[in-house]
Amino acid sequence: MSNILIGRALLNEIPSTLSGVKKVLIVYPQPLATTAEALSENLKDSGFEVLLAEVPAAEDAKRVEVAAFCWQIMGKSDFNRNDAVIGLGGGSTTDLAGFVAATWLRGIRSVLIPTTLLGMVDAAIGGKTGINTTEGKNLVGAFHSPHSVVIDLDTLHSLARNELLAGMAEVVKYGLIADPWILETLEHDPAATDPSSSVFEELIRRSVAIKEGVTSRDFNESGEREFLNYGHTLGHAIEHAERYKWRHGAAISIGMVFAAELSMLSGKLSEADVIRHRSVFEALGLPTSYRADRWPQLLDTMQKDKKARAGSLRFVVLDKIGKPSMLNAPTPELVFTAFQAIVE
Repeated sequence: MSNILIGRALLNEIPSTLSGVKKVLIVYPQPLATTAEALSENLKDSGFEVLLAEVPAAEDAKRVEVAAFCWQIMGKSDFNRNDAVIGLGGGSTTDLAGFVAATWLRGIRSVLIPTTLLGMVDAAIGGKTGINTTEGKNLVGAFHSPHSVVIDLDTLHSLARNELLAGMAEVVKYGLIADPWILETLEHDPAATDPSSSVFEELIRRSVAIKEGVTSRDFNESGEREFLNYGHTLGHAIEHAERYKWRHGAAISIGMVFAAELSMLSGKLSEADVIRHRSVFEALGLPTSYRADRWPQLLDTMQKDKKARAGSLRFVVLDKIGKPSMLNAPTPELVFTAFQAIVE
């Protein structure tokens, strides 16, 4: 699996992750142009030939046309199997860069440098790469483990507060499915959302360890890796309905509250734990409800979700905090009732 570095002031460590590489393509969004240029100069000083690919920010990067733009640069520069792709940016950028690396010559080295909290604890870890289509999110992709992931917490100091809090939704997820300490810390320690604090760093380390542990045991998502999708079935449908203009954390926050309601209706989770879901997300300023009129569209998108089987819906639910399970083919009435519990 990947070599994961977590700490501060790590960007100078990038050349050491590229032993044996001659050419490097840095994929980055426009807001990180200055950082990309600085990284490029650093790599050139270390003897690498560096190419730059500026791509759209956020989900607009995850389109086949953007991947083709990167492939074109690589083709014209005779990229071979000894070369590498660096993904510098948020989760969408690292998803794209990983996909480009996975598909070029059937797989070359990638180094991911996530610069958002969401990217650090989720998108850059575990080897899932992908792009979106008009039919849904991440329906085209590949499993391709990055050679290295460099998590430099100092890059978060320039991240907008609302983006940081949105990324916390994935951290909450790890607390809900695997580590109650994470949940309790977010509920009671104000330093939990301060990127300069030691508590924050411990939250990141625990979150990364959970995902890395699960994905190393189930790389191709044939078993427990599905549990990492808690809240994501409805969350991805909301992102699709909103044409990917919503922050991922906001969408899966609603998705997890919905999954909690579904868990309770299935006789698994207690009402107190459903209330706990709502309170922790609301304390982070994240939404817990959604508009009622979008249900037909959401249902249609969920039926195309990767976890669906032969048109039957499957959801990750909780038996209790820290114990996820799968709910297979729930009745339409049960799913609709759970949704009614979260409508605005």
